[in-house]
Amino acid sequence: MYRIKSLSLASRLFLSHLVVMVVGVASLVVMSRIFSPQFFVLHLQHLESRGMRLVGIRGELVQGFELAWRRSTFWSVLVGATTAGGLSWWVCQRILQRLSEMEKITQEFAAGKFDTRLPPSDIPEFRQLSYSFNRMADSIQNIESRRRDLISDMSHELRTPLTVMRGYLEELADGNQEPNPQIYIQLIRETKRLERLVNDLQELSKAEAGYLPIQAKPINLQPLLVSLVIKFREQLLEDGPTLELQSPGNLPVVMADIDRVEQILINLIGNAIRYTPAGKIIVSAHRDKNYLWITIEDTGIGIAADDLPHVFERFWRADKSRDRNFGGTGIGLAITKCLVELQGGKIEVESQLNVGSKFRFCLPLA
Repeated sequence: MYRIKSLSLASRLFLSHLVVMVVGVASLVVMSRIFSPQFFVLHLQHLESRGMRLVGIRGELVQGFELAWRRSTFWSVLVGATTAGGLSWWVCQRILQRLSEMEKITQEFAAGKFDTRLPPSDIPEFRQLSYSFNRMADSIQNIESRRRDLISDMSHELRTPLTVMRGYLEELADGNQEPNPQIYIQLIRETKRLERLVNDLQELSKAEAGYLPIQAKPINLQPLLVSLVIKFREQLLEDGPTLELQSPGNLPVVMADIDRVEQILINLIGNAIRYTPAGKIIVSAHRDKNYLWITIEDTGIGIAADDLPHVFERFWRADKSRDRNFGGTGIGLAITKCLVELQGGKIEVESQLNVGSKFRFCLPLA
């Protein structure tokens, strides 16, 4: 039993084919050896019943038949066994060749060559296996690429506030700069930026991994929309944009997490205010089949058409310096997208440069 378990796949395949062949040939030989002479004798008796005299030569006929049967059986077994053995060897080698290719490619993939893929096979099972492996490889390569991008982006984002803080602290330590409230305010501002970045990264990581808790229940979003619009309107400057709410008073109830929806709205309305120096921002809501759509539309600086596919990516900026000037971390929209999708909705964006942007998301009705 131990020897069988230690055999290679090629040996097992060949052995299984050999066993099948031996059983088949043995069954053929035994059955023909038992029944063929009896059938031949019966045939002779049938001929005698029709008037043919075979009594004197019956024994010679039977002996001749048995000799012919033995010879034909020998050559049949020899040719059949050789053919079956050769065919079994060819099939085993064909299967093992594909498995060897897979082993080589998986080893390359494990060594870090994430662009390695399995070629298609004419064997349906191997073709399906190649397809599944390549899908897995695409997913892992995408994850690895995002991991590298995240490390690069984090290093880039952390470098700016750390450089500013280090510069001020070195100046203070060397005595080249007298302590004053402005320096402390700047250090506090950079510290808050680091804190906000770390918190956003932690939340984004949880959201993308599906670990962010969502306490979905039937809620009416009308009071939340009213309160947020009033809250943000009080923070707007006199020469800034106007903020309006256009929503019917009888909004349908949605199945969502009220805290996460508030976070989504704060991100979207905050972005609209940040990038709309003057003009108008409109928050609206309407029902569409099984969803409630909420739209935040502004007349701000807008987004170029080439940049629209990237707005929900981590650390994406159409202008690499504008979020630093306005205090953003560059991952608010990525968090927003994850929060919407975790609640069974989706988010869309339309924008035109120097005209304005329209962000809208939907939540399922209760």
